[in-house]
Amino acid sequence: MDAKFERRFRSFCNSLNALAEARQRDFTDSFVLSGTSAKFSITFDLSWKVMKDILVQYYAITGFVAGSPKEVLRESFKANLISDDAWMDMLKVRNELAHDYDCEIVKTHCNTIVKKYIDLFYEFEEVVKALL
Repeated sequence: MDAKFERRFRSFCNSLNALAEARQRDFTDSFVLSGTSAKFSITFDLSWKVMKDILVQYYAITGFVAGSPKEVLRESFKANLISDDAWMDMLKVRNELAHDYDCEIVKTHCNTIVKKYIDLFYEFEEVVKALL
């Protein structure tokens, strides 16, 4: 993998570790909610871009729309980079959070982010490390 991939993957890992701190935080605090929302969105965006890099560089798969996370997720599932349909749900949540101006949307998704999505990110991290 090239240096750009390595930087992006390192950024993903750092963002994921920062997001995981949400597990010890108080979700009644609006600042914590907005931070969790922002970190989740950044981590998700980095994850699908890492997937895209792997698909192109490692598997030489290029038959998808490069700027489409949905297509990248589909191809990543086929390539066994991810193993759960929850990634499509994560994409929907990330899209909803982009329009959450008063922390109401993140309140409905916080438990799922903390109890399910963080673990899926860590599973993906391990898959990538095994490829390197």
